[in-house]
Amino acid sequence: MPISMSSASLPVCISMLGNLIHMLDKAQTFVESKACDPLALTQYRLAPDMLPFTRQILIACDAAKNGIARLSGVEAPKFADDEQTLAELKDRIAKTVAYLASVPAASLDGSEEKQITFPVGRDSVRTMAGEAYLKQWMLPNMFFHITTAYNILRHNGVDLGKRDYLLGSAA
Repeated sequence: MPISMSSASLPVCISMLGNLIHMLDKAQTFVESKACDPLALTQYRLAPDMLPFTRQILIACDAAKNGIARLSGVEAPKFADDEQTLAELKDRIAKTVAYLASVPAASLDGSEEKQITFPVGRDSVRTMAGEAYLKQWMLPNMFFHITTAYNILRHNGVDLGKRDYLLGSAA
Protein backbone atom coordinates (compact mmCIF):
# COMPACT_ATOMS: atom_id res chain seq x y z
CA MET A 1 0.00 0.00 0.00
CA PRO A 2 1.42 3.42 -0.89
CA ILE A 3 2.02 5.93 1.87
CA SER A 4 -0.36 8.85 2.15
CA MET A 5 0.46 12.52 1.88
CA SER A 6 -0.54 12.98 5.50
CA SER A 7 1.74 10.21 6.76
CA ALA A 8 4.61 11.51 4.63
CA SER A 9 4.27 15.04 5.97
CA LEU A 10 2.66 15.63 9.37
CA PRO A 11 4.61 13.12 11.50
CA VAL A 12 7.88 14.08 9.81
CA CYS A 13 7.37 17.80 10.43
CA ILE A 14 6.12 17.33 13.99
CA SER A 15 9.00 15.00 14.86
CA MET A 16 11.71 17.22 13.39
CA LEU A 17 10.31 20.37 15.01
CA GLY A 18 10.17 18.48 18.31
CA ASN A 19 13.82 17.59 17.84
CA LEU A 20 14.50 21.28 17.23
CA ILE A 21 12.87 22.16 20.56
CA HIS A 22 15.16 19.58 22.19
CA MET A 23 18.18 21.27 20.57
CA LEU A 24 17.03 24.64 21.88
CA ASP A 25 16.70 23.14 25.37
CA LYS A 26 20.34 22.06 25.13
CA ALA A 27 21.27 25.52 23.84
CA GLN A 28 19.56 27.11 26.86
CA THR A 29 21.49 24.82 29.21
CA PHE A 30 24.71 25.79 27.40
CA VAL A 31 23.97 29.52 27.69
CA GLU A 32 23.18 29.19 31.40
CA SER A 33 26.22 27.03 32.19
CA LYS A 34 28.62 29.31 30.30
CA ALA A 35 26.94 32.54 31.46
CA CYS A 36 27.13 33.88 27.93
CA ASP A 37 24.88 36.34 26.16
CA PRO A 38 22.06 34.32 24.58
CA LEU A 39 21.60 36.98 21.89
CA ALA A 40 25.13 36.27 20.71
CA LEU A 41 23.92 32.75 19.94
CA THR A 42 20.54 33.66 18.45
CA GLN A 43 22.09 36.25 16.14
CA TYR A 44 25.02 34.07 15.09
CA ARG A 45 25.53 33.18 11.42
CA LEU A 46 28.05 30.77 9.94
CA ALA A 47 28.94 33.06 7.03
CA PRO A 48 28.41 36.77 6.39
CA ASP A 49 25.81 36.13 3.70
CA MET A 50 23.80 33.61 5.75
CA LEU A 51 20.74 34.34 7.81
CA PRO A 52 21.25 34.23 11.59
CA PHE A 53 20.17 31.41 13.87
CA THR A 54 16.82 33.03 14.72
CA ARG A 55 15.83 33.26 11.05
CA GLN A 56 16.80 29.61 10.53
CA ILE A 57 14.25 28.63 13.19
CA LEU A 58 11.54 30.90 11.81
CA ILE A 59 12.03 29.65 8.26
CA ALA A 60 12.00 26.00 9.37
CA CYS A 61 8.66 26.63 11.10
CA ASP A 62 7.28 28.53 8.12
CA ALA A 63 8.38 25.83 5.69
CA ALA A 64 6.37 23.27 7.66
CA LYS A 65 3.26 25.32 8.42
CA ASN A 66 2.98 27.07 5.05
CA GLY A 67 3.73 23.88 3.16
CA ILE A 68 1.06 21.95 5.02
CA ALA A 69 -1.37 24.85 4.52
CA ARG A 70 -0.73 24.88 0.77
CA LEU A 71 -1.24 21.14 0.50
CA SER A 72 -4.23 20.88 2.82
CA GLY A 73 -6.09 24.11 2.23
CA VAL A 74 -6.22 24.62 6.02
CA GLU A 75 -5.19 28.21 6.67
CA ALA A 76 -1.91 28.58 8.55
CA PRO A 77 -1.59 30.97 11.47
CA LYS A 78 0.31 34.19 10.90
CA PHE A 79 3.18 34.95 13.27
CA ALA A 80 4.86 38.31 13.89
CA ASP A 81 8.43 37.03 13.32
CA ASP A 82 9.66 39.08 16.28
CA GLU A 83 11.13 36.27 18.37
CA GLN A 84 14.52 37.06 19.90
CA THR A 85 15.17 34.68 22.78
CA LEU A 86 15.54 30.92 22.91
CA ALA A 87 12.31 30.72 24.93
CA GLU A 88 10.43 32.75 22.31
CA LEU A 89 11.83 30.53 19.55
CA LYS A 90 10.72 27.42 21.43
CA ASP A 91 7.25 28.95 21.75
CA ARG A 92 7.20 29.63 18.00
CA ILE A 93 8.06 26.01 17.29
CA ALA A 94 5.40 24.81 19.74
CA LYS A 95 2.74 27.01 18.07
CA THR A 96 3.77 25.60 14.69
CA VAL A 97 3.51 22.03 15.99
CA ALA A 98 0.07 22.80 17.47
CA TYR A 99 -1.11 24.02 14.07
CA LEU A 100 0.28 20.93 12.33
CA ALA A 101 -1.42 18.66 14.86
CA SER A 102 -4.74 20.40 14.13
CA VAL A 103 -4.67 19.70 10.39
CA PRO A 104 -6.92 16.74 9.50
CA ALA A 105 -5.10 13.98 7.64
CA ALA A 106 -8.00 13.81 5.19
CA SER A 107 -7.28 17.37 4.05
CA LEU A 108 -3.80 16.29 2.89
CA ASP A 109 -4.58 12.88 1.48
CA GLY A 110 -5.25 13.03 -2.22
CA SER A 111 -3.24 16.23 -2.74
CA GLU A 112 -0.53 14.43 -4.75
CA GLU A 113 -1.58 16.08 -8.03
CA LYS A 114 -2.85 19.37 -6.57
CA GLN A 115 -1.01 22.26 -8.20
CA ILE A 116 0.91 24.18 -5.54
CA THR A 117 2.11 27.68 -6.41
CA PHE A 118 4.52 29.15 -3.89
CA PRO A 119 7.01 32.01 -3.59
CA VAL A 120 10.64 31.37 -4.46
CA GLY A 121 12.72 34.16 -3.04
CA ARG A 122 11.33 37.65 -3.08
CA ASP A 123 10.51 38.05 -6.74
CA SER A 124 9.28 34.82 -8.26
CA VAL A 125 6.92 31.90 -7.85
CA ARG A 126 7.00 28.27 -8.80
CA THR A 127 4.27 25.69 -9.35
CA MET A 128 4.65 21.98 -8.63
CA ALA A 129 2.34 19.02 -8.15
CA GLY A 130 1.64 18.33 -4.47
CA GLU A 131 3.71 15.17 -4.11
CA ALA A 132 6.72 16.73 -5.85
CA TYR A 133 6.29 19.89 -3.77
CA LEU A 134 6.29 17.86 -0.55
CA LYS A 135 9.26 15.65 -1.46
CA GLN A 136 11.42 18.03 -3.48
CA TRP A 137 10.74 21.43 -1.92
CA MET A 138 8.86 21.61 1.37
CA LEU A 139 10.57 18.87 3.39
CA PRO A 140 14.08 19.57 2.03
CA ASN A 141 13.62 23.27 2.85
CA MET A 142 12.56 22.49 6.41
CA PHE A 143 15.46 20.02 6.83
CA PHE A 144 17.94 22.56 5.43
CA HIS A 145 17.03 25.21 8.00
CA ILE A 146 16.89 22.76 10.92
CA THR A 147 20.29 21.41 9.89
CA THR A 148 21.70 24.92 9.61
CA ALA A 149 20.38 25.76 13.09
CA TYR A 150 21.97 22.53 14.40
CA ASN A 151 25.28 23.47 12.76
CA ILE A 152 25.24 26.96 14.28
CA LEU A 153 24.67 25.49 17.74
CA ARG A 154 27.38 22.86 17.26
CA HIS A 155 29.82 25.45 15.94
CA ASN A 156 29.26 27.52 19.07
CA GLY A 157 29.94 24.63 21.44
CA VAL A 158 26.48 23.34 22.29
CA ASP A 159 26.77 19.63 23.08
CA LEU A 160 24.73 18.16 20.22
CA GLY A 161 25.16 15.05 18.17
CA LYS A 162 23.38 13.13 15.47
CA ARG A 163 21.11 11.48 18.05
CA ASP A 164 19.85 14.92 19.12
CA TYR A 165 19.07 15.81 15.49
CA LEU A 166 17.32 12.54 14.72
CA LEU A 167 15.77 11.55 18.04
CA GLY A 168 15.51 14.74 20.07
CA SER A 169 14.44 14.17 23.64
CA ALA A 170 13.94 10.47 22.87
CA ALA A 171 17.73 10.10 22.46
